[in-house]
Amino acid sequence: MTSARVRIPDGWPATEEQARAVQDELRGRVVRDEPGPPPGRGHVTGVDVAYDDERDLVAAAAVVLDAATLDVVAETTAVGRVSFPYVPGLLAFREIPAVLAALDALPCGPGLVVCDGYGLAHPRRFGLASHLGVLTGLPTAGVAKNPFTFAHAEPGAPRGSSSPLLAGDEEVGRALRTRDGVKPVFVSVGHRVTLDTACAHTLWLTPRFRLPETTRRADALCRRALREAAASGDAGA
Repeated sequence: MTSARVRIPDGWPATEEQARAVQDELRGRVVRDEPGPPPGRGHVTGVDVAYDDERDLVAAAAVVLDAATLDVVAETTAVGRVSFPYVPGLLAFREIPAVLAALDALPCGPGLVVCDGYGLAHPRRFGLASHLGVLTGLPTAGVAKNPFTFAHAEPGAPRGSSSPLLAGDEEVGRALRTRDGVKPVFVSVGHRVTLDTACAHTLWLTPRFRLPETTRRADALCRRALREAAASGDAGA
């Protein structure tokens, strides 16, 4: 496993006003009319982030899976200082520098990147998955554990059932049942993938558990990297 250092980019927003201006500037660059890579082919990568706010530490992980077998192909971590305060709706500005460092350290192409969070299912239609996709040019999707402000009907009980996440009449994502009778996950487009394709990937990535294998593996890895960094006093500086 490769471990990288987090570097906060020059000019990275320091205030809520600056961050919202960046969202406004980049939101129009999201590509929504490409189907995206088909499930079960090439690579698919999970990214996730963990924090130790007492030590001002953030750790990100990127785990590349063989999309056909879901075996791990490569994994990287990145540790550094938190780059932005906690503000609901602006979490991408805390996470992206670390996620970019982990992705940059990968020895192979990531394919579709699955984020533990939101893309278009975001109050400003520009969550982490969309922001990351625009910055990297990679196809991205968001698969969240909980809905974010949007209304939805309960999907049917069988695996594969879904219902739209609605902002008024606009479908911004879907509540998707990945296990029979188990709480759904919440899928949204990030960049260069359709919602149908994002949902198909999510079902392919959940052969045994509610959450995608990409998310489960990246979550475990970033938490481990954070524990090790905190124990060693390594702030990624």
